[in-house]
Amino acid sequence: MSLMTELLPLFLTLSGRRVVLVGGGRVAASKLPQLLAAGADVRVVAPEVCEPVDGAGVAIDRRPFRASDLDGAWLVVAAATPDVNREVARAAGERRIFVNAVDDPANATAFLSGVVRRDGLTIAISTRGDAPALTGLLREALDAVLPRDLAAWIDAARRERAIWRREKTPMEKRRPLLLAALNRLYGARWSSVTASRRAREQCPDTSHS
Repeated sequence: MSLMTELLPLFLTLSGRRVVLVGGGRVAASKLPQLLAAGADVRVVAPEVCEPVDGAGVAIDRRPFRASDLDGAWLVVAAATPDVNREVARAAGERRIFVNAVDDPANATAFLSGVVRRDGLTIAISTRGDAPALTGLLREALDAVLPRDLAAWIDAARRERAIWRREKTPMEKRRPLLLAALNRLYGARWSSVTASRRAREQCPDTSHS
């Protein structure tokens, strides 16, 4: 893949779909949570597997990789040795299956990114597999700056979208309307806090008098 080629950001529906994970070591184990969170039907292929993989409750074929392991798969994650990863990439290419080759960008056609998940929102960050540590730092930074009450933002956006669809609101008008709705969330909260403060000031605590 050319270094100048841009990646297409894409979110996949993997629920109930076969994903083959080649490799059973620490790196393979680190990829399992994302795949399981997406509801993928994960099958691990590796001669040996570490305890986190063994205890993950996924199907395991304890043997070397075979090209036929990819038959019926929607995605493959290669987390083995460079030689095995190249074999997996070749077999995946023949079947037109995207392959994520962990820490091996030359043999990858898909990249599992750093992911922030919060209250129905998913943010993914990728450096084409060239700088995974930077991806991790950016993920932590984004998680730190996201609002704690993001669930309220999601609820407001869903309510507004229902109104826009019903009233056939043009696309170009929707973002300003959503911004106004989010501002109203904080305006309502500020009014509530101000009202409570004023009530306390008008009714001072006399319990110690």
